[in-house]
Order: sequence, then structure tokens, then C-alpha cells
Amino acid sequence: MLGAVVRSAPIARQLRELHAGQRPVAFSHVIAPAQAFLVAALASALKPSLWVICPDVRRQESLYEALVNWFPEALFLPEAEFLAVENILPDQEISAERLGLLSRLDGQQRHVVVATRASVDQPAPPRGSLRSAALRLQRGGREELERVVSSLGEAGYERAPQVTTRGQFAVRGGILDIYSWQALRPIRAEFFGDEIESLREFDLDTQTSVGHLPAVEILLGAADDQSGKVRDYISPNDLQIALEPEEDESADILIGEGWLDCHPERSGASPDAAVEDFSGAFVDCEIGEFDTGEFILAEAKRRQFFSRLTNWRASGARVAIYFQTEGEIERFREIMAEAKIETTGFDLAEGTLPRGFCFPAANLVVLAAAELFGRAPTHGRRRLQRATKFSGHRAQIDFSELHEDDLVVHLEHGIGRFLGLQKFGAGEAGEVLAIEFAEEAKLYVPLEQAYMVSRYVGVGKKTPPLSSLADARWSRARKNAAVSIFDYAGKMLALQAERETQTGHAFGPDTKWQQEFEHSFPFRETPDQFKAIIETKNDMEAERSMDRLICGDVGFGKTEVAIRAAFKAVMEGKQVAVLTPTTVLAQQHFETFRQRMLDYPVRIEMLSRFRSPAEQKKVLQLLRDGGVDVVVGTHRLISGDVIFKDLGLVVIDEEQRFGVLHKEKFKELFKLVDVLTLSATPIPRTLYLSLVGVKDMSTIETPPLNRLPVETIVCGYDERIIRDAINRELERQGQVFFLHNRVLSIEKMRDRIVELCPEARVEFGHGQMSADELELVMQRFVAGKIDVLVCTTIIESGLDIPNANTIIIDRADRFGLADLYQLRGRVGRAEHKAYAYLLLPREMMTVGAARKRINAIKQYSSLGAGFRIAMRDLEIRGAGSILGTAQSGHIVAVGFDLYCQLLKQAVAQLKGDKLRPRLEVEVRLDFLAINEGQFLAAGATELVPAFLPTAYVSDAALRIQAYRALAEITNQEQLHRLRREWRDRFGVRSTAVDNLLLLSEIRLSAARSGISRIEVRDRKLMLSRRGDFILVGGKFPRLTSASIDLQLSEIWHLIKQL
Repeated sequence: MLGAVVRSAPIARQLRELHAGQRPVAFSHVIAPAQAFLVAALASALKPSLWVICPDVRRQESLYEALVNWFPEALFLPEAEFLAVENILPDQEISAERLGLLSRLDGQQRHVVVATRASVDQPAPPRGSLRSAALRLQRGGREELERVVSSLGEAGYERAPQVTTRGQFAVRGGILDIYSWQALRPIRAEFFGDEIESLREFDLDTQTSVGHLPAVEILLGAADDQSGKVRDYISPNDLQIALEPEEDESADILIGEGWLDCHPERSGASPDAAVEDFSGAFVDCEIGEFDTGEFILAEAKRRQFFSRLTNWRASGARVAIYFQTEGEIERFREIMAEAKIETTGFDLAEGTLPRGFCFPAANLVVLAAAELFGRAPTHGRRRLQRATKFSGHRAQIDFSELHEDDLVVHLEHGIGRFLGLQKFGAGEAGEVLAIEFAEEAKLYVPLEQAYMVSRYVGVGKKTPPLSSLADARWSRARKNAAVSIFDYAGKMLALQAERETQTGHAFGPDTKWQQEFEHSFPFRETPDQFKAIIETKNDMEAERSMDRLICGDVGFGKTEVAIRAAFKAVMEGKQVAVLTPTTVLAQQHFETFRQRMLDYPVRIEMLSRFRSPAEQKKVLQLLRDGGVDVVVGTHRLISGDVIFKDLGLVVIDEEQRFGVLHKEKFKELFKLVDVLTLSATPIPRTLYLSLVGVKDMSTIETPPLNRLPVETIVCGYDERIIRDAINRELERQGQVFFLHNRVLSIEKMRDRIVELCPEARVEFGHGQMSADELELVMQRFVAGKIDVLVCTTIIESGLDIPNANTIIIDRADRFGLADLYQLRGRVGRAEHKAYAYLLLPREMMTVGAARKRINAIKQYSSLGAGFRIAMRDLEIRGAGSILGTAQSGHIVAVGFDLYCQLLKQAVAQLKGDKLRPRLEVEVRLDFLAINEGQFLAAGATELVPAFLPTAYVSDAALRIQAYRALAEITNQEQLHRLRREWRDRFGVRSTAVDNLLLLSEIRLSAARSGISRIEVRDRKLMLSRRGDFILVGGKFPRLTSASIDLQLSEIWHLIKQL
């Protein structure tokens, strides 16, 4: 396609002029959708590097998004917005992306860079400085590990046992992990002596490798030096392409929608030279305007489109159509098949394109499916670079991360305080976990039994007292918890069974309209969202009445699940009630439902305090007669005077915010109706897994594709920054949240902001106002009548205000990470970039040297990457709200990890399933050393090693985790995975490690054969099964291997033969 454009007469002529040295060369009459395509065509024809200069960021993003369809290697230069302001820490991720890009531009290869006019003049490290300060590692190259480590230290990288954020490195034997200031992902280099054996990228959460690299560059310094300009990176031979150029543009190539006459001096020579030239024009395809859903419903318009298609084909045009999803291509093929039109000869491709265009000179037609289906295209491409890092699931709560002074739970002895790893015993002692219990009693747990110990995670602020080793308090607490959990699981299962017997309405399969309605969803469903939708519909189609809970973070698409369920119910003539805890939220759902169902004959009404009594009366009457299909409202909907003609589905949003009495009332009223509950508190995966089969739940964990990460800026309290932040947001017609969590001084704060930004409309809201007042303020903010809302943390979690994209949090140091994370989630719901400013007291920002200061504040800005702690707090809160108060008490008593284990066991027991949490096989081999001390004391001739040597895993916390992971293995697949992971993270395995893994193989085989104990004494192998020894020919089998090294594999083979 690109070749055809380059060869067409008008474009070829312009390119000849360019090669002949005539500058600038103008391409006129190129409509906006086609500009990216033209840039791609030029990039394919020209040798030098190209700089594409866009008028503003929005144009830059849309151009880049379309350009990647045809020229995937294009680069995107993010604007740096806060380089010049002192006392401010810009977003690490955005700085990293810029540095990575600039260091690539320093090289010799050819590039195509998409930038904005403003970004080209922004400060940057001087050209060449990034390359000269870079450390290059190459696979197969020679390099001393010590030299690399010392140069990293000098450049300000921080050494850590495990890499978690940028600017850290870790050394484990011959393996070096580095997360440099500019790389997308951290790097793992494996050394063999002084040779680099392999280079890999790895994932921060799982710490396992994801891909190999031939070579890497690590930025050492220069990132702080901003004395150059981005413009310095444009070489003399590079060509600049300006889109919609200004009068005095100095670019080599101009592209615009209108007529660009760039050689007016020639027009004097002959009068016809200045005539507008349309020969190289890219024009609109004129396929008609399609509104949402019309392509599918409006027969006439569709026929008109088909005739255009057939004409184009007859004239020999090349037609390409770009679709957003595989699904749209399928849908299009179906429609074409119905119309009996062949789709061969059209290029149907996947890509992001908002509108199509034609290029008559090369007889080329490019169409965008987004136009046909009448939906705005969603923006997905530009974010992918960063999104890959956070993709997949959230990091799970890791109960094996133990730090000194943490509270821990020992399965048999209860709650203690972890004192760290200590050497224990005489001579070459083995390592033990030291745990302190009540009355300063200490317990030493050998490393290989580390699986008995897990980190204590409770609910809320309560921490239990340390258990005493002397009395039976712990075993009582554990027993009580187990009994209560068993009852709880029993009740839940009984409820489940009761619902099984109560038959509600079984909905039929999806109608044609349902499919069309779902196809008109303007975003791509995330995998978990799709799963939740399918599960919900299956529940509705079943005989029994549905009771499903959907958990997911704010803005992760729970509402769409409810909307589809509601539409399904309405298609069968049933009524739907949507319950929300507040009026403002009701208003919002009302709008969303209306917006989505516009194309269909569905009547949607609202019942709330914002409606006059007369209106309410009318709605009530219509509900009785069946004149309303969907009604949205607050708990007003459960008053006695609300009577439905035929209620089929109830959706309860933000269930955790209704009172207990309301919840009880829901249970009574909606016993036979399908109920779908939405909750915005995420819950821990471990709890989710242990509730499977007891409660119908779906969790949505993946953020939608088009969410830009919120740019998080940490800075000292500075009124200039506040003023600029508010003004920047008002310039793009947005709104601002200003969080000030002191009710006493909130009015003073409002007045101060009015002085700073006199043209802004500023109001305040806090929890001590009356509910009506507060609701009116929120209502006006949602309606866009307030620019800046100064408020306490009462910003409603479920409220979706896409127009508010800046949040300023005063005294951020007073909030926990979990709160900051949730507050930051209030912005960044729209396509615009969102900002969160965390203001700290000035004195916190002036701590010593720059590096020190960055470390002091890193914990706040690390919200961007590892918000593990935040998520942990939030999830535990969510767990408490799902399980209720009584169960929360038991979580406090025995810790969350053990609680989930007990719950899982109870559910399995009640259902009559077998549950194997751990392999219960006791192993005692007299020729085996199971810790380092024992092995060194006896010597290599006497004993065979089977443990993790300190040399292999030097960090104590990682060693504990490794032992724990080994203890939790119950099948072959898990063992293979662990074997691969250890090789990847810690390098080549030594004999001791291989033997340790072989010991697990033996345990697995024994468990499969029902053997509960393996003992070797003086080469006699004693195996017991169900309390009896296994004898061969009336006696114990003997081990015959000549050397003790081979005895382990001999035992394994013997057991396998049983």
C-alpha cells in the first residue's frame, strides 16, 4: 500500500523535488485521518531520520496511534512538564521513557520520532552525554562483575537483596539484576567467570525472566544534567515534517489539510503556477454518516455502502478496512455474507484508525470500521509501552515475605515476633528463624521447616498479643476459629443450596439485539470483565435465582456488566431495579444506562430526592403498569409504595455502603429475583480462591486498556505549583479536586485558592455538612458548575467525573498509602492525561543531598509502580466487609493466611472433596545433611547435601521464601516450575540444590503410592503405608549403590516401581 502511494505521480514528483534539495516541500489537501498514513509512506521512501512535529499533545497521540499501523518502529517523545520547577519530583515512569528515547536517538540508527512543537525546545541531557555515561553489556562479551558492581555503586544505584524499583541492583552469585533509570524493564545478566553468558529482561512482580536480549545499555549518570535541549538531538541530515505548519515554520516537509503554497515567489513567473493543485489530495470517502448501531439497523444506508464497495472493486481500487478487534472483523464478514458480497480482495486488518480516507491518485481506499459501527475508536496503542509492565494480575499478598520485627504466625505455637535469621548450635551451626513469644520465650525454627511460619496479616489496626508457649490459648483460638469458619462455610453452602431449590425465572439465550447491543460497547472488554459477563448471563439463564457479587476497582468496568444483564432482562419483558447508596450516584447511573441504550426502545426512569413528588408519583404508577423497564434509585426503591409489575433483576451498586438493616431488607424482598451486587473494594486473591464454590463471585482485576497511568508528582507545598496546576487544568476545560483533610481550616483554604486563581469557581464540601447540602455541592460539581472542589476525603468512590483530571492532595504525608492510592484513582478516567500532586511539608523536601531526598520521598512516588502495601491494606478491608464482623474477629485472632487455609479446608470437607494443602510424607535418611552446618561438620565423604547453600541464595528473606515455596508443592507441574524459576533467578544449581529438589520428587512419588514415611538406617529402606512396613520377600529392601551420592536416586526408582 505504501509503495503504491510513493509511486503515484504527484507524490513521486514531490519526492524528486526533495531529493533535488528544494525545501520546503508541501503536501496540501491531506485530511487529518490520512496524515499518519502519508508520514508512513514518506518514512518508507526516505533514508534519513524523520522528526514529525505536531501542533499539540492530542494531535501527537492520535497521529502516533495511527502511524503504528503502518510503521510500528516509530518513537513517541513524551513532553517533560516539570523539568524546570525546583523542589519537584517528576513522575519516574515518564522521565524513564524520555531518557530511554533520547539515549536511542544518540545512536547511529535511523529513527522516526513523533514530537510536539513544545517538546522540541524542552531541556534534556546534552547530546552525547547519555552515550558516554552508559555502561554497555553484550551477550558473550567479557566484563568483570566486580567492576560493573562498583561503577553502579558510584553512579548512585542502590544495592538491594531484590530489585523492586528503578535505580536498584542486586547480586546473587554470578547473577546481576539491574533496573536502570531508562529501561522499560529490569535486566538480569548472568556471568560465568568474566564472560556474560546471557542477558534477560525480567518481571518485577514474579522476578522471573520474560525474554532474552543481545545487548543492553545502562545509564550511569547524566540523567540529572538538563543543560541541553531536545533540539540538539536533531542531526543536520535529519528531515523535519511539520503538521499544520505555522507561518514561520522551518521544517523540510509541510503537511496540511488546506492549501500550502510554499513558493509564492515562483507564482510571479507564470500566472497558472499558483493554481491550487488537488492531484495529490487525500480526501474523505463519503460512505455516509453512521450513528451508533445504524450500520446494523438502517437497511438503506447499509445498501448504499455496499454499492460503494462494489463500485470500488469494479474500478480496480485497492480497499483496506481497519478494525479494532478480531470480533469486529468476524461481525463484518457475517454482515457481508448476509448481503452475499465476497470479502476476498479486501484487506481486513486489525488496527486503530478513527476515520478513513481515499487517495484517488493511487486508486486507494482506506476505511475505518469505527466509522461504520458509529462508535468513537478507543485509544489503546500509545499506552502499551508502559501498560505491559502493569499488565496481567496484581501482585498477590505474599505471606512468605518476612522482615525483622514483623508479627508472624507459627502453625503450632501461634503469634510471635520474628527476630531474624540466626546461627544456632555449636561449631558449623545451621540457620534458624528466631521467633519471640510472650514472656520473652524464644523458639528456633530450622530453615527447612520455614513453611510452618507465615507473615501475620490482620484486619484493621488491631494487633493481637503474642501467644504464650506455656498455655493452650493458641490452640483454643485456632480451634474456635476452625469451628466458627466451619459453621460460616456451612451457612453459606446452605444458603447456596436453598437458592438451588428456589426456582426463579430462567432467561433464554441471547437475542440478536443483545449481540448487537454488546457489539456497540465502545471499548474492548478486558479478559476478566468478559468472564464476569459470561458468568452473569449463565446465572440468569439457570433455573435458580442469581446471587452474584462482582468485585473490581473503580473504573474497571463493573457497570457495563450490570448494563448488559439489565438489557438481557428487559429483552424478556422483565423490569430491572438499580439501587445506589447516594442520589448523586443514582443520577450518574441513570445517565450511563440512558446513554448506552439510546438505540433501543427501553424506558429508563429515576426515583430519588431530586425528583418532585408529582414526578415520583408518575414513575410509581408506570412501574405498577409495567410502563418503565429500568428504574434507578436510592433506598427509596425499597419503600412500601414501590410496586413492580414484573421485577426480573436487581442490581445493587456499592453494596458495602448500605446499612445492615437495608441489606436484610434486600434479602427478604429479592429472594426469588436475580440479584447482581457490585462492590468497589478489591479482595485478596487467596480469599477469592477459598470462597470459590461457596459464593458466586467474579473479580475484575485488569484495568481497561485506555487508562493512562496518572502522572504522580511529589513536591513541597508551594502556592505557585498549586496555581499552575489549577490553571493548567482550567485551560483544558477540566475540573480539580483539592484535598484538604481538616474541616476547621477548609474555608480558609478555599479563600486562599480563590486569591490564587481569581477566575476559578471554587467551593468546599466536607462530611460535617448536612447530607442535603453536601449532595447539592457534589451534584453541581458533577454538572461542571464548580471548577475546584476543596474537600475532605469524602469524595465518593463510585463517582465517575471524567472531567476532573487533576487532584491535589495537601499534606500527603498524613495519609496511608492505601488511601493515597484510592484517592489518586479518582482521576484519570478519561482519555486525557491526569495529574496527582502530593504536597508534602517543605522541610521534608529539603533533606540533605538530592539522592537522599529522593529516597525520603520515594515511598510516596512509588505509588506509580509497586503499590503492593496499598493494595494489601485495601484488599484486607475488602475481605472484612465481605465476611462480616464475626469472621473479621477470627482473622485478627489467627491471621489472614491461616484463616484462608482453614476456610478452604472447611469448604472442601463440607463438599466431601479431598484437599491436600501439603505433602504429609515424613522423610528420615541417615546419609543426608539437610542444612549447611550439619554438612560442613560431617564432611562430604560422610553425608550427601540437600539444602539451599548460602552461596546460592545469599539473602535470608529470599531463602525463607524459597524453602516455603518448596514445602507448598503438591504436584509435578509445580515442581518443574519451581526448578525453572530457581535456575532463572539464582543461576546454575549446585549438587545440594539438585538433591533438595530430588527429595521433593521422592515425596511426590511416595504420596502418590500412599506411603507416609520413608526412613533409611544403615542402607535399610523402611517404607510405611497406612502404619505397616512395606517388605520385599519378607524383609526390608537394601540400598545397593556403591557411593552414597547415588542412594537418593536409587530410593526414587524403588518408590516409583511400587
